[in-house]
Amino acid sequence: MIIAVDFDGTIVEHRYPKIGKEIPFAIETLKELGAEGHQLILWTVRDGKLLDEAVEYCKERGLVFYAVNSNRPAGMQFKENMTKSAKVIADVYIDDHNLGGLPDWGTIQQIISGTKPSHRKKRGFFKRLFHIGH
Repeated sequence: MIIAVDFDGTIVEHRYPKIGKEIPFAIETLKELGAEGHQLILWTVRDGKLLDEAVEYCKERGLVFYAVNSNRPAGMQFKENMTKSAKVIADVYIDDHNLGGLPDWGTIQQIISGTKPSHRKKRGFFKRLFHIGH
């Protein structure tokens, strides 16, 4: 599957133009999805230096994208009769502005891969009830 993933508010908390704290399990889940063979595309409004910073942030944490803001890997040229489109074509779009909001990363992994995430620890009844440690 081709998975387009937003950065601000999805991988990290909203602090644009700064980079916010990582949203729990975002990078780990994306790395696992990449290891399953999914093509990950970073799909963000960031450009220039701010985009470079986001790509480097992910790369430092072991998350490397197939492509960035494009369906083509870096360095791949467009044919003469093709124009670059802002639209990224993907099977799944993960973005905090989804209708209904962004599900937690465990739910995202379960939907895409059909498996329960390996990095999640089951929380007890009271922790779930009072959102402790969430």
